[in-house]
Amino acid sequence: LLESVVGGEKWARYSFIGVEPSMTVTCSGKKVEIKNGAGVSGIETDDPLSVIKDILSKFKPVEVKGLPRFSGGFVGYMGYDIVKFFERVPDTLKPAVDMPDMFMMLADTILIFDNLRQTIKVVCNTHTEGRGIKTAYRAAEKRIDRIIKELGKGGKAKNPCIPLAASRNEPAAENFSSNFTKENFLAAVEKSKEYVMSGDVVQVVLSQRFEKNTDAHPYNIYRALRIINPSPYMYYLDIGSSQIVGSSPEILVRLEGDKITLRPIAGTRKRGETEEEDSALEDALRKDPKEIAEHIMLVDLGRNDVGRVAGIGSVKVTDLMTVERYSHVMHLVSNVEGTLEKGLDAFDVFRACFPAGTVTGAPKVRAMEIIEEIEPTKRGAYAGTVGYFGYSGNMDTCITIRTLLIKDGKVYVQAGAGIVADSVPENEYMETVNKAMAMMESVEFFERG
Repeated sequence: LLESVVGGEKWARYSFIGVEPSMTVTCSGKKVEIKNGAGVSGIETDDPLSVIKDILSKFKPVEVKGLPRFSGGFVGYMGYDIVKFFERVPDTLKPAVDMPDMFMMLADTILIFDNLRQTIKVVCNTHTEGRGIKTAYRAAEKRIDRIIKELGKGGKAKNPCIPLAASRNEPAAENFSSNFTKENFLAAVEKSKEYVMSGDVVQVVLSQRFEKNTDAHPYNIYRALRIINPSPYMYYLDIGSSQIVGSSPEILVRLEGDKITLRPIAGTRKRGETEEEDSALEDALRKDPKEIAEHIMLVDLGRNDVGRVAGIGSVKVTDLMTVERYSHVMHLVSNVEGTLEKGLDAFDVFRACFPAGTVTGAPKVRAMEIIEEIEPTKRGAYAGTVGYFGYSGNMDTCITIRTLLIKDGKVYVQAGAGIVADSVPENEYMETVNKAMAMMESVEFFERG
């Protein structure tokens, strides 16, 4: 399930539900497992993205008017640690949760809900390989008819959908345990500042992961999150033994046609209790020299990333340091665009921009080396990406921040803060807590009954 709220305030036109994927591609280390109707096969590779690219290259979509920019292709997640395939970075930490580095589903059948017209389109991409066009077309018609009949039944859901109450309470952060003690996190901030002061790095993004046991159903957590913290990227991925539920405010990178878009977020304040306090906090954020310097640095990093795959002279900043509000925090946001260099594709763009500088720091590689040294466990899904690579060649990916992982009766939430020379350790610690609050609240929403 993919949805969107533009600027945290207005629902985007389309919501997407993918059903019955025809293939899954799972990567753990160098081992890639491909599962489809023909069975399961495995290969070893130093570049799992090339596996996805090779599979998509076998299909040529037929252009259909009236469809949004995504109507079929690979959908899923890639964890932060997949960067080891793109950059020479250390790979020494142990995973805290047993999850693959990448899990992608080939979504051939998509339900597209038009929020403006209140209609649903059922789109079925059918493969003609090994059978005639007419046979494939009839099979697609039958699949669409079956799904429409299922929609018309309105039967009882397999999983309980509890009515959402109107009241909300602040979550108790102390109900969640962290992979850092507070004292260790403050010490990690000081260690990062030492690297900054010595000139090793300009910024390091440190994160901590919170976890707790829960009996809340993952889809109910998603329903609560989309009310508590609506964001440009809302997603619910059911990958069998675990679920990824998120409300990310930040694009990793998007390619539509030949237009590349990257939208860095850096600079955070907690939301105010009143409109007056909220406005005062926004004014302070806009005028804070530390936040401005950090933001401009990451905009420049984003321009450099886009410039690696964009035509000469095409990279431009179209928005600079606007403020976007979410349920518990507000952010400074900018927009970087470029035109794709001829001969390159979505996978080249992804490699150039992953991972985002806003979740590593700068320079990226040195910041990632320091993260590997200071953080206690692998990041896993956090700071990676959720998104799609479409049959059309379009791609849209977000950064997996403001995201929950639910697995084996536990829920995991991770959040980070950018450490620079004048960072105050207590403030950076509280920034990670404030960023995690909306996710914690979505869990406790149902646990309170």
